[in-house]
This record gives sequence, structure tokens and C-alpha cells, in this order.
Amino acid sequence: MKVSVRVPATTANLGPGFDSFGMALPIYNEITIEETVMPGTGIEITILSNSQEELNIMSIPTDKENIVYKAVELLYNSIGQNPSELKITIKSDIPIAKGLGSSSSVIVGGLLAANELLGRPADEAALLSIAAEVEGHPDNVTPAIVGGTVISSLEEDGSVVYRKLNWPQEWKVMVCVPDYELATDIARSVIPKEVPLKDAIFNAKHCAMFVQAVTTKDEELMKIALKDKLHQPYRMKLVPGLSEIIEAIKHEPDALGCVLSGAGPSVLVVTKGNSQEKIKDIVRNTWANLNVKSDIHVLKVEEKGACVLD
Repeated sequence: MKVSVRVPATTANLGPGFDSFGMALPIYNEITIEETVMPGTGIEITILSNSQEELNIMSIPTDKENIVYKAVELLYNSIGQNPSELKITIKSDIPIAKGLGSSSSVIVGGLLAANELLGRPADEAALLSIAAEVEGHPDNVTPAIVGGTVISSLEEDGSVVYRKLNWPQEWKVMVCVPDYELATDIARSVIPKEVPLKDAIFNAKHCAMFVQAVTTKDEELMKIALKDKLHQPYRMKLVPGLSEIIEAIKHEPDALGCVLSGAGPSVLVVTKGNSQEKIKDIVRNTWANLNVKSDIHVLKVEEKGACVLD
């Protein structure tokens, strides 16, 4: 039996919502798991990509250290089984190490495919819990599973609590991807384990503003809400050009804000109106001055999460 699952890319944090806000985007990975009939063949993992990311792909484990296998193993173990002969194929179209949820997508895809193979023993809550355990936080895996714009929390008992927000259709998401990578563990290493109380209060206020701005389509509030003091100030030095891009874009009336996508280095710009080409030029030229090439896409939020393909 063979099962394939398509999973959207995700962007996390969305400014102030560190490890708790996430959004699904219409870029996809496809994960296929097949039960092989030859005993003793073990685990076979193949990674395919249409992009120029050979070095990144070569660095991904293709044995039991692969995060897809680890997620699948947790699911099997939860029902008292161990995975044996499985062939896992990952078709990767989501850029790797760019802050667009590539690891979350394959974790989710592997879980959903394995769940289908096993006869769907795990419900959504169980899948969310396992995915968050493997990833370490729920901000990417939750929108990857349920789609849309999501607030989520990994609770002390291991469960994931989430709620979806109705993202205004007139607000577009501009995803700006530079031609260099930034590993999540490096981006996390620069964030202090403790932050000033005033910064924690600042982000708590801006998270509340974000929810209100999205719910009421309040553009002026959104321009304030996307500000952050918990992670972006510390990651600025890892993303050349970010401070210049943020400063330039805040003067554009159709730009509601500019934030890091996840841990970076991709940059997310929330826009409205018709000045998207001008905003693209600002980002592209800022990076070009630093000898950084970039791909820029204007996207709608993907309201559907991971799905099993026929």
C-alpha cells in the first residue's frame, strides 16, 4: 500500500507571536510512504527536488535519523507497533533553511501518510501533539495540518490548543526569499533565554493587537501589531539587509508591515493596494546592493492544510 500527502509551506511568528502564530502558504511538499513487501529491506528514504538545493538535500539524513522517520516511529509506537519495511519519498518544493516550514511540512506529511497506512488510529489532536513533539513547537506544524492563519500553544501535557483567524482576503502576503540559508538552530542560538520584562509586556500587547487587527481588518492597528522585541532584534545580524528593508517599507502606505518569516532569512511583507511592484523593488534592490539575489512571490493564505492525495 502507498499513500501520498501534500503539505503547504508555513510562515511562523508573524512578528510578535514567537512560537505561537503561524500561517499556511501555497507552496507544497509531497511525502509518499509505501509499505514494501520485501522483508529485511528496512527504511529507504529518497529526497527529490526541483530547486537548486543539492547541498541542502545532501545534508539531510536518509536513515533513521531523518525527522520524517522519527515522526512516523512515534506514531507507530503510540499504537504499540514499530515501523519495519517502509519506503519514504520526499518531493521538496519548499525552500530548505529559508524560514518557510520545510521541516514541519515533511514531519506532517510523514505523520499523515503513516496514519493512513495504519487505518487512521490517530485523530487530529494526536497528530498535532506528535508533530509538535518532533518539531519542538507548534507554530509551523499546526497551520501545516489545519491550514489558514493560526494561533497555537503547546501545553504542559503535550497537547496543542489552537484557534484559526479569518485572514482578510484583501491582505496579500509577499514572501521574499534570499539566496542564502539560515539554519533554525543557529537562529535560535542568538535569542537569550531570559528577556527584559518590558519586552515581554511589549510582545503580549502586540499579540493582542494582531488578533484584533486581523479580526476587524484594522490596517492601522496591523502596522503597529507586527512589531516585535523577543526574536527579531537578536536575529537582525544574521539577516543582511533586514533592518534596511524594514525601515524602507514602513514608509510605503500599502505596506502593513515587514517581519522575518519564521527564523529567517526569508522576509514577509503584508500588503494591500497596488504598490506591490514598488515594494518588490525595495526588497530586491536592498539585497542586490549586498550582492544577494532573491525570489519574491505575492501569495494568498492557503486555507487548506495537509491533504491525502488520491
